[in-house]
Amino acid sequence: MGNQSCVLAIDQGTTSSRAIVFDTDANMVAVAQQEFPQIYPTEGWVEHDPEAIWQTTIETSRQAMAEAEANGFEVAAIGITNQRETTLVWERSSGKPVYNAIVWQDRRTADLCAALKRQGAEEEVQQRTGLLVDPYFSASKISWILDNVAGARARAEQGELAFGTVDSFLISRLTGGECHVTDATNASRTSLYNIHSGEWDPQLLRLFNVPEAVLPAVLNCIDDFGVTDPDLFGRAIPIFGVAGDQQAATVGQCCFSPGSIKSTYGTGCFVLMNTGQQPVLSKNRLLTTIAYQLEGTPTYAIEGSIFIAGAAMQWLRDGLGIIETAAQSQEMASGLSGNSGVYLVPAFTGLGAPWWDPDVRGAIFGLTRATGPSELVRATLESVAYQTVDLFSAMAEDGISPATLRVDGGMVANDWLLQFLADVLDMTVQRPMMLETTALGAAYLGGIKAGLFGDFDQLQQNWRARDEFGPEMSPETRQHLLEGWREAVARLLSTPDA
Repeated sequence: MGNQSCVLAIDQGTTSSRAIVFDTDANMVAVAQQEFPQIYPTEGWVEHDPEAIWQTTIETSRQAMAEAEANGFEVAAIGITNQRETTLVWERSSGKPVYNAIVWQDRRTADLCAALKRQGAEEEVQQRTGLLVDPYFSASKISWILDNVAGARARAEQGELAFGTVDSFLISRLTGGECHVTDATNASRTSLYNIHSGEWDPQLLRLFNVPEAVLPAVLNCIDDFGVTDPDLFGRAIPIFGVAGDQQAATVGQCCFSPGSIKSTYGTGCFVLMNTGQQPVLSKNRLLTTIAYQLEGTPTYAIEGSIFIAGAAMQWLRDGLGIIETAAQSQEMASGLSGNSGVYLVPAFTGLGAPWWDPDVRGAIFGLTRATGPSELVRATLESVAYQTVDLFSAMAEDGISPATLRVDGGMVANDWLLQFLADVLDMTVQRPMMLETTALGAAYLGGIKAGLFGDFDQLQQNWRARDEFGPEMSPETRQHLLEGWREAVARLLSTPDA
């Protein structure tokens, strides 16, 4: 009996790198994970060491593969998913980065983005890319590296340097420098890619002052991204699938029909709704993005991005020492009969959709002498649900009103949070059988081309909810809670120094 074929999903996230091996029934057969350091050089700046990204990726991949192969599996293909917008520039000849990775949360280019907005560039950027002008996206980060690393701009123009999002950097390393490519979903997050023409946009390159010579080739999500250097895993393995993490979760959640919607609660929280083959431009500061692209045809999505979700739980754990594990948060929140009027607005790195205010900072309202650790934990969990409501309100104003929400990500193990989410959204919330939907999406993309999975229609038929949470809260209570939240946000946004 030969070894059973399987697929390795590389899930390179903001705080950790993971490698998960899935069999042809989409079951996890091996998993390895390593956290790596977050670097905060100064207020509002966030960086990663590219070598730490690479080392944790290669070590977890080897570990998961070894475990799978010891159990009679053989990895036939690789799928990659990654933290999006995070920006790297490296030497083509050596693969050596010229600067640390500038992370999606980084706000150092806020002044540059503000200047572009004052010039009236935002409408053109939104028309071409579906995005807003914000430090979140890659374009201004690339420009910053080229302007702030000695000699980098001249070298970039001569074709000596390469830019990539994390997927692109990993593929370059995995293929021994052979392939400088990305996929359409990651390209669509740079602010340089025209989501209508499917090409890097010369006007945007001029606007952000990025030389065309640094850009990778853009492929479909299921495509030939090269083969791994045989020295890495003992043999060459094809890389057949790539998508940014939120798009990969959309694939893992089988949101293939227009109107289907998922929300991922990881470091941040991201709501994506499939809008089919028509891009819908939001009038309410949501993003239009590519959900996935197959055989040259993009499927679009509307996206709302919340910068801080799970990161706020990490802050409670590591910054304040209030909880030791995320699991404790469920116990502490459910032990209270209400929120006692305490609201946390977790704007640690500005506010994302629908406000897009990079300068505002977090605050807690309603503190009294009776406020204790449990109240803070509950306010933090509630803030994640309230921010989701704000995104859904913006979607509703764009004429989009879904009936159910599929959720995934690390935070959705918390039953209290999902019940509260169903209550304040007034909507059914579904938790899938497979919580690792981001990695699963990468596995699907990598495995379809290798013949390990059927097409999207077959995958959709296999999707199952493990749990459903229906709304149980009275309309009066919901209204009261949301008014308190909106008042807290309004007070924060109106602070003169914010």
